[in-house]
Amino acid sequence: MADFYLLRLINCSMLSQFISRAICFVGRVEKVHPTGKMFTVMDGEGKTATVELNEPLEEELSGIVEVIGMVSNKGEIMASTYNLLREDKGIPFDLELYNEALKVIHDFPQHYPFQVAASG
Repeated sequence: MADFYLLRLINCSMLSQFISRAICFVGRVEKVHPTGKMFTVMDGEGKTATVELNEPLEEELSGIVEVIGMVSNKGEIMASTYNLLREDKGIPFDLELYNEALKVIHDFPQHYPFQVAASG
């Protein structure tokens, strides 16, 4: 039987509220550190977050990325995994609209109980 935990969808302004908690962050890759173990992402409000990886990147990272991880005490995202969201067929991902959806999700959490099966 799988264990379940609550995975909250957040943006930069919510980072401090989710220290040491599992989160999902979607943003546009802004800058990748030369070591490949860190990158910055911009959310739908134009604010930037830092993402730290356990291992260096093995691929080029650009565009929209979904990061799953925990928020550190410093307000950085410690990624356990990430997924590139391809912008197929010339349709760009609307981060501003996504940000508006996040606000609705956080205003009405009883209607959006996102749970993800934990591996193990």
